[in-house]
Amino acid sequence: MSDFINNFWSVYVAGITLAGIVGCLVLLVITARKKVVSDEENTTGHVWDEDLRELNNPMPRWWVWMFVITIIFGLLYLTAYPGLGTYAGKLQWSQVGAYEAEVEKAKAELEPLYARFTAMSTEDVSKDSQAMAIGERLFMNNCAQCHGSDARGSKSFPNLADNDWLHGGAPENIKQTITQGRIGMMPPQAEAVGSPDDVRNLAHYVLSLSGSPHDSLKASLGKSKFTACAACHGMDGKGNTMLGAPNLTDDIWLHGWGEQAIVDMINNGKMNEMPAQDKKLTPAQIDVLTAYVWGLSHKPAAAN
Repeated sequence: MSDFINNFWSVYVAGITLAGIVGCLVLLVITARKKVVSDEENTTGHVWDEDLRELNNPMPRWWVWMFVITIIFGLLYLTAYPGLGTYAGKLQWSQVGAYEAEVEKAKAELEPLYARFTAMSTEDVSKDSQAMAIGERLFMNNCAQCHGSDARGSKSFPNLADNDWLHGGAPENIKQTITQGRIGMMPPQAEAVGSPDDVRNLAHYVLSLSGSPHDSLKASLGKSKFTACAACHGMDGKGNTMLGAPNLTDDIWLHGWGEQAIVDMINNGKMNEMPAQDKKLTPAQIDVLTAYVWGLSHKPAAAN
């Protein structure tokens, strides 16, 4: 059933639909009054190629019956299914309801398949070839759009195969991320840091933490400004998985590398969201997907 912003559109759509059916009925009545005559003047008056005339006969009976069948079918359909504005139909059918029924049917059919994995540990599941084949399909259908088919991610989308984790890489952390999703926010810090030069000095200090190329003088000047970052990233810059704050010492740059990229992050901040999957996947599917993702950074995974 469609959701209209007001009753006008519901009545409007229903009116057009019923007008089409009434139009078919009127056409049938008009043509039924016309009788077949053999008079030579039984034409519409149109002439082509000097002697080709269009006869004014009624519709063939088979055509009339097609109209009748169409009208009856249309009325039955509109009674049973939604089609007249907000009227839901006698069968109470809906596209969403049909989809949900199919999903529930699929879950019931797949439950025995997943049952044998529920009692296994994440490590054991990651070594099961059948489980990993299922996990790969789940990953391709639900995760690859952001993290890539090889799970190595891209700018702003984490690499899941390098064992570097924003929120922790233990199976329970990965499962929580898949189930509940994550929202990460780096607030703009330019005002807290100071002048544009202070921001650039801080950027060089951040680069120095991972041994990346940097200006040592600017880095030394920027060290004192790192206190604005330490609340989340720690004084040592190693991050905080409880907050999802990245480790700044490991030379892994999720949102871009280099002085300007870091300056932009300090000035503008960043917000990223990993959507929750608990509405799309069953708990058993999440367990298998957790093992697959965990296994990506703990090779070899599938040994069977």
